[in-house]
Amino acid sequence: MNQALTDEGYIDYYAILGLGRDAKPGEVRKEYRRRMKDLVYEIGETEITEEKRAFYLLEMAKLNAAFYILGNANRREAYTSERDSLIALEQRWRAAVDEHSAEADALRREFDRRIRGFLSKYIEEAMLDAGRDRECVEASNWNEAHERHASRILRHYRQSLYQKVLERLPFVEVTPPNIDWSERTETVQSILSEMMRNA
Repeated sequence: MNQALTDEGYIDYYAILGLGRDAKPGEVRKEYRRRMKDLVYEIGETEITEEKRAFYLLEMAKLNAAFYILGNANRREAYTSERDSLIALEQRWRAAVDEHSAEADALRREFDRRIRGFLSKYIEEAMLDAGRDRECVEASNWNEAHERHASRILRHYRQSLYQKVLERLPFVEVTPPNIDWSERTETVQSILSEMMRNA
């Protein structure tokens, strides 16, 4: 196999809140509020530069999205299912490449389409939607100015995760062609000679 299987790049909202998959909604809410309170306190105690603003906006957006997704049974089930399915698809693609299966290219195309959709949905869309959720706004003081600044940061974050995934994917190695230059020279000379005779 090209590289050890990993789930890096598939944003893990359970890990962001430090919770297991069996966490109850009350645990999600409690951990979200605790972490957000600590983050807001840290922001208040820090001299904000442009770089720190980007960092804190992203951290806040991640916490908001983790609560927004995991705190709602339907969103949580959809997210978990899509994430698991995508990881399984990457494994199928890897296996197809290792076995030199004809299915590998179709799996690559399907994977690329789905990973782009997953990251757009669960980073940009979910994080911005979470910033409009009443409970998230109350806990984080997220507002329209945050959203304006965060849009660019979230696009960059989504792209960085996509790159992490791409770096480990099993693209087919291309071997350099074996060119017989003497044969090629003879062929070109033969063609040129023929052209000169016909001219």
